Amino acid sequence: MPKQYAEWSDRKILIDLRNRFATCYENDDGSIFYIEPQFYTYLQGYKMQRPERYQDLLDEMDRVVRKNRKVVFVGQEENPLVETDHAIYLTAMDIADKIGCLVERESRGADYGD
Repeated sequence: MPKQYAEWSDRKILIDLRNRFATCYENDDGSIFYIEPQFYTYLQGYKMQRPERYQDLLDEMDRVVRKNRKVVFVGQEENPLVETDHAIYLTAMDIADKIGCLVERESRGADYGD
């Protein structure tokens, strides 16, 4: 059974036997999206670092899915777990970038390695 994420508990889960490593949801308008586990892990990182923008991220995800009809939210763009036709593939960073909510990596700058 696919993982049910609380954020999309109001959506219908579709069983996709070809893509068992991700949860597939259907919206009320028939648009479909997949949540890969690593994407969800990254999403939770944004939630921890920018909790005030978390709902904005979810809203943007919903907007993108409804516009594009089929979206795979991937952990790694170059190595997706889900293989499906006629979908766009987006990372958590892609979504955060669309709403101006990038989380900067902490850098030690010149102190690195000292």
